Amino acid sequence: MTVDSLGFVESMCTLPEQLTHAHEVAHEVHVDLPPRGSVDNVVVLGMGGSGIVGDIVAAVASSLPVPVITLKRYRLPAFVGPRTFAFAVSYTGNTEETLTMARDALEVGARLVAVSSGGALAELAASADAPHFDCPDGYLPRAALGALLAPVMVVLSRAGLYPEGHAELVKAQEQLARRRDECRPQVEGPKNPARELARRIGRTIPLVYGGGAIGAAAAQRWKQSMNENAKAPAFWNFYPELDHNEVCGWGQHGDVTRQVLSLVELRHGFEHPQLGRRFDANRALIEETLVQVLSVRAAGQSRLAQCLDLVHLGDWASTYLALDNDVDPGPIDAITQLKAELATHDGVNATESTRLSRRD
Repeated sequence: MTVDSLGFVESMCTLPEQLTHAHEVAHEVHVDLPPRGSVDNVVVLGMGGSGIVGDIVAAVASSLPVPVITLKRYRLPAFVGPRTFAFAVSYTGNTEETLTMARDALEVGARLVAVSSGGALAELAASADAPHFDCPDGYLPRAALGALLAPVMVVLSRAGLYPEGHAELVKAQEQLARRRDECRPQVEGPKNPARELARRIGRTIPLVYGGGAIGAAAAQRWKQSMNENAKAPAFWNFYPELDHNEVCGWGQHGDVTRQVLSLVELRHGFEHPQLGRRFDANRALIEETLVQVLSVRAAGQSRLAQCLDLVHLGDWASTYLALDNDVDPGPIDAITQLKAELATHDGVNATESTRLSRRD
C-alpha cells in the first residue's frame, strides 16, 4: 500500500465502532431540552467534514416537524433567534466560520449545542453554560463523522423532535459494519466494491449524481472525499434539480467530456418513483458524452443506514483512488496553506466583518 502517513485507512476501518460509541456516550451528556412547541427551526452550523452532518440530518430526518437548515457561512440569516435549536459542529473546535456563527447564535438567543473535540468551541459552550459533546481526539475531521453525527441525532431524539433517531442509528451502525467489511484493505480485487470503483474511475474526473435529499447528501460527500482524499477534482448534483438546468449543459463540448468525465449514479431505496425514471431518461440523453456511467446502490434498513452506506463507500473509493495514484490520502496541504494565509492577512478579519454586518 502507498504511504498513508496519518493512518487514514485505519480511521475509516473504525467508523462503525466510532458511531456506536458516540451513540452510547451521547446519552450521558446533560442537555436542557426545549419545551415542546418552542422550536421553529433547527440549524446546524458547520463546514466541510463537520458541516456534512447537517446535510445528512436534513436528508434523513424527514419526519421532523420543523425544518433543518445547514449553514455554511459567516453571517446568520435573520430567522435564527430564540426559537432556534442550533448545533455548532466542528471537530477541531476552531473552525472560523462555525465559531462566528455560534457566537452570534448565542447573542440572538438561540439554544446552542456544541459538538467538538475541544478548542474554542468547547470554551464558548462552557462560558455560555451550553451543552458540549466531546469527540475523541486523533481523527481527521472527515474521518470523525460518527462522533460528530451521533450527538445531533441523539439530542433531536431526546427532544421529541425525531423519536426514531435511536433506531436509525442502530440500523446505520449495523450497515456500516457490513460495508466496512466489504471494503477494507484485506479484500482484494473485484470482490471489494470500493477498489473496483476506484479502478474504473482511474484518471477520469468523477461527476456524482444523487436522487432526492439522501442522494444529494451522499453525492456532496463523494465530491468532498474525492477532493480531500484523492486530491482530485470532482463535481456533484442531484435529481430532480439537475434536470432543470445541468442537463442542457451537455449540448456542447462532447468531444472533450467523453474523454475525461465519468458519471457515478448513487441510488437508494427511498427514492420517489419519478426519480428512477429521471435517472434513466437523463442517462439516455448524456451517456454518449461521458467516458462511462457507473451505478452504485445503497444497502441498509433505514434512511440513515442507506445514506451512510453510500457515504462510506465513497470514502473508501476515494481513498483507494488516492493510493492507486501514489497519493497520501490524509494530509490536506492546500487547506492548511489557505488557513495559514488567512490567519496572517492584514485585511479586516472575519470577526470584525461579522460585527459590522451580522446578517445577510
